[in-house]
Amino acid sequence: MPEQTFILNGESVTVDVEDDVRLLWVLRDVPGVTGPKYGCSINVCKACTSHINGRAFNPCAVPVGDLQPGDKVTTIEGLPEEVPAVKRGQNGLHPMQEAWLARDVPQCGYCQPGQIMAAVALVNKTKREGRTITDADLDTIRNICRCGTYTRIRAAIRDGATKM
Repeated sequence: MPEQTFILNGESVTVDVEDDVRLLWVLRDVPGVTGPKYGCSINVCKACTSHINGRAFNPCAVPVGDLQPGDKVTTIEGLPEEVPAVKRGQNGLHPMQEAWLARDVPQCGYCQPGQIMAAVALVNKTKREGRTITDADLDTIRNICRCGTYTRIRAAIRDGATKM
């Protein structure tokens, strides 16, 4: 089998899998990273949202063979390391994760890793553009929450953005 090399949560990993295997399965089955959740496998629900080179993407839709050795894949497990230690909360969490807890967002929790990863990518995008997050920006997040905590999700994104 071909070897695939990429950076996962700050560490270089090499996996021995076929090029066409979806990255979600590689992440969950080979190194055992379970933060990205399996929801639909057709790039709709966004439960698996992670970051590739700092931008949100859905590993259920990306064949592992599409990755380059220098590509940085970040899952919810590696998110705290994406900010300086001084910006992490008392639990060592990313500011967006802390905002999630403060706003009591999760109910079942299944979609939360993907929701948080999408939120962080969106906030980072608006910061790169030199502006603050707007309602129109929040409307672009398409992650599905079966529990319907969208009002708390939006509030948590705004709170997390102020601390990022």
